[in-house]
Amino acid sequence: MKKKTETTQPVTKKKIALTVKNLHITYRGLKKTSIRAIWTKLGSRVEKFHALKGISFELEEGKILGIIGKNGSGKSTMLRAIAGIFSPDKGTINLHGHTISLLSIGVGFNKKLTGKENIYLSGMLLGFSEEQIRMKEKEIIEFADIGDFINKPVKTYSSGMYSKLAFAITAILETDIMLIDEVLSVGDARFKEKSYNKMKELISDEHRTVLIVSHSLDTISSLCDEVLWINDGDFVALGPVEEIIPKYEEFMEQKTTSGS
Repeated sequence: MKKKTETTQPVTKKKIALTVKNLHITYRGLKKTSIRAIWTKLGSRVEKFHALKGISFELEEGKILGIIGKNGSGKSTMLRAIAGIFSPDKGTINLHGHTISLLSIGVGFNKKLTGKENIYLSGMLLGFSEEQIRMKEKEIIEFADIGDFINKPVKTYSSGMYSKLAFAITAILETDIMLIDEVLSVGDARFKEKSYNKMKELISDEHRTVLIVSHSLDTISSLCDEVLWINDGDFVALGPVEEIIPKYEEFMEQKTTSGS
């Protein structure tokens, strides 16, 4: 009698969407000094600010990562580096062939162009063809809901209108990886709810990867699978929301109590 062989289910290999390794970014600027001193001792007047100090992490496809940290910790700098706006001084960023978009107030629009013209400009910068953008144009305009301002220069927009159009473009022209920088907290109450619901719809796609920077721990807790905590450019922790958020809240409470 033949011995019955046991069958095992094949292990599905997890697909990596983003790898950040040993990321360093340094800003350089001039110290306050006199014109004469600048001419005579320029080299000695340069200040360096280390925005990111060797950040490393890996993110699986379909995961939603929240990024937290006090002001000045390098959160937005890291998103801009991942989006290709900033070049690292050291380290590597690997998108593993995925398309990527950054949703952040003040980034990506030509303020002299109209909202409609910026839809095409932003879309083409994201790698979409003119025909692909044209097919989505009406949906973007309807979602943004800024009325006749869509035909006016972006420089005439309020921050709320800017954020509405920016969110609409990124949400409707869907990329593999979405980087969201505080935009969910901008705009009127109705648009906040609409954008929040749209984000939940987008991230329900098991193949879409999202990184969210926000000071709203409620937003991070409700939307994200994992949390990356950075402080003054340094890696602190990476792990499940329910594990990292309480530690961060305790840290911030201690800082408030100590007055530092």
